[in-house]
Amino acid sequence: MASNGNPSTSGSAPDHEVAVIGAGPGGIAAGVKLKQAGVTDFVIIERADEVGGSWNENHYPGLEVDIPSIAYQYSFARNANWSRLFAPGAEVKQYHIDVAQRFGLYPHLRFGTNVVSEEWDEDNHWWKLHVEGGAIITARFVVSAVGAFVSPKQDPGIPGLEDYQGKLQRPSEWDHDYDLTGKRVAIIGTGASSVQITPSIAGEVGTLAVFQRTPVWCIPKPNPKIPEAVKVVLRTPGLQAATHGAVLVAVDLVLRAMSNAPMAVVRPTMRAVDASAIAGYRGLLRLMVRDPQTRAALTPDYGPIAKRPTANTGYLLSFNRDNVELVTTSIERFTPSGIRTTDGVEHEFDMVVLATGYHVFSDPETYTPGMVVGREGLDLGKFYTEHGLQAYESVSLPGLPNRWTLVGPYSWSGSGWHAFVEMTADHAVRAISEARRRGATFVAVREEAHDAYHRAIYQHGAAMRFYLAELNAHVPTYYRNSQGDSTYIRPTGFFAARRGHRRFPFSDYRFDLLRPQVITAPPQANGAKPKRTRRAKTDSPA
Repeated sequence: MASNGNPSTSGSAPDHEVAVIGAGPGGIAAGVKLKQAGVTDFVIIERADEVGGSWNENHYPGLEVDIPSIAYQYSFARNANWSRLFAPGAEVKQYHIDVAQRFGLYPHLRFGTNVVSEEWDEDNHWWKLHVEGGAIITARFVVSAVGAFVSPKQDPGIPGLEDYQGKLQRPSEWDHDYDLTGKRVAIIGTGASSVQITPSIAGEVGTLAVFQRTPVWCIPKPNPKIPEAVKVVLRTPGLQAATHGAVLVAVDLVLRAMSNAPMAVVRPTMRAVDASAIAGYRGLLRLMVRDPQTRAALTPDYGPIAKRPTANTGYLLSFNRDNVELVTTSIERFTPSGIRTTDGVEHEFDMVVLATGYHVFSDPETYTPGMVVGREGLDLGKFYTEHGLQAYESVSLPGLPNRWTLVGPYSWSGSGWHAFVEMTADHAVRAISEARRRGATFVAVREEAHDAYHRAIYQHGAAMRFYLAELNAHVPTYYRNSQGDSTYIRPTGFFAARRGHRRFPFSDYRFDLLRPQVITAPPQANGAKPKRTRRAKTDSPA
């Protein structure tokens, strides 16, 4: 139950032992891991009305996973009943609902609750979570599971948006009641959502204009139905795990080779790989897109992993349709009836789709000042702006005790999302469990352990920084943030990450207990003794 906002009093307890913020893939993983560890007093706080995170918020036409379904699931809840090789969005959402129900998470869920800021309470060794509307939820430990794509960009940065009188659609707020039949439609952006929406609506609308700033890598993606016989085979114990593990080994080898190779080898190798890939993609475009000018405009001039690559067979083929147009002239502004481009042309549209992306975890701008304020006034937004994104094993900072982030700096390790939020949840729950075993009310990573980790991970990231910030510096990408760093990817690979999260030494953390202390005070006239209060003692050895 949320408190009334009054300061906590000495001797009281927090509302919950653990608060998990977010009920997407990470929040569900954290909830399951907490229950498995015997922690029962926890709440999962979710701003939406259902679990699933992005898979609950997004339900636009054509939504589906970009990696094989068997790689997009939890190791503790493998599903042999996916309908297709790449499952549709509604099926993925239902999978998360089923997992939450199966593991008994719904009694712990609190929907329609938006945490706007987090404040550390040093006097009580707990966090005060300020909720939209003014309430406060207190928790001894906090697991931030808000995910990689924290919130959609509401403002595309194009002047005149408020002037447009037609229908605006966003991938995260799609209005399925709006009839697209025969409509003049524009899609701004060529990212993952645009690549899926474009072929899904091209046959229904009257005309479709795709406004492209940067061409996207998009490879064909056959998506057959999975036969019942194959589903039976997938139920063989260990088969899905072995298949997924083999893929992880391959990805891990690439990341480790890149992070450990000398830069004298990395630079020419990356240049050669990019050049070969671009040449090969031109050949693919010749097979799939008829018009030479459109093919040229769709050809990337950057490497295949400088931006998030996409996969969709229908996207490139859509540009062979008479009613689909690729527009590469920059947008000047919105007008009441549509869009004006910088060449002075007025484009009239009944509907505009803003497929313009998200605020992501790897951008310092995502962490606004005052959003998370920790010990001794450490403001996460200001810290990341001044010092760059960093965190011990991607999950914790010395100035944010009792708090772990499941998708933090240098966290993605080349796996499906479920595999990596599982291991970051393992880290948080392991630290919480050790604190409970010791009776500790305070857990914080030691400064020296954090700094040593960050130095090592930054050094391993040299090849990725070269690739994103030098070789492909001309392309906008969320893999490279505004500080020129590639904090999205963990360069040491999946298996090193998993070992780090599951086996980190407890000596890297400081554990302590809120202790009573007698306050020295002048003798009182009536002879009463001084009151005893609690003091936060936080510098004892682990």
